[in-house]
Amino acid sequence: MKSIVGRKMGMTQVFSTDGKMYPVTVIEVLPNVVTQVKTKEKDGYDAIQVGYEEKKENRCNKAELGIFKKAGVSPKYELKELTGDEMKYEVGQEVKADIFKAGDVIDVIGTSKGKGFTGAIKRWHYTIGPKGHGSGYHRGPGSFATNGRCNNRVHPGKKMAGHAGGNSATILNLLVVAVDAEKNAILVKGAVPGPKKSIVTLRTAVKAQKNVEKVKDLVNYSASQGNE
Repeated sequence: MKSIVGRKMGMTQVFSTDGKMYPVTVIEVLPNVVTQVKTKEKDGYDAIQVGYEEKKENRCNKAELGIFKKAGVSPKYELKELTGDEMKYEVGQEVKADIFKAGDVIDVIGTSKGKGFTGAIKRWHYTIGPKGHGSGYHRGPGSFATNGRCNNRVHPGKKMAGHAGGNSATILNLLVVAVDAEKNAILVKGAVPGPKKSIVTLRTAVKAQKNVEKVKDLVNYSASQGNE
């Protein structure tokens, strides 16, 4: 399994040479610099820690500076751990966008958009109460009552109003439409979690694939403009 860290830049659409349209999310994948290697003997598991995107030294705390100086790399904004049997790297090496290719099936992990404090209807998709005929109940959370054997209390986990969104979310089985290693970009078919400019992790799909869509050749607009 392979994985890499990137930044969601937004959505657009690209076309194949036969006219098929692909709605894609553009993910900026700058080189991931390995800052630490975890081993089963020392840490109990195998993984690599990578840093993403350059950061000014005066914006780091002492703990972060210690990690970067020990690895001999410049400070980074994000530190993530990547796992997988194919992630065999040494400290200081770079994991680049060309780790994936067009036609690969991947999972994308991100943080969903935060929606603030919301009611039970929006947060948990409860059914709205009757809207007419004298009903005084419309968007309430319903009964909180428990039976006599449960100490007449609201048990933990009760679905009610509160902060919605801002949770870790994984979208499975997305198709890689194109990889541009020179521009540090990966185009993924469909939507991925989180707002624009949010950090996401791309990994090889964990579920087996039966019928994988074949990616067609895309229109190269730069070449066509050069011919004109």
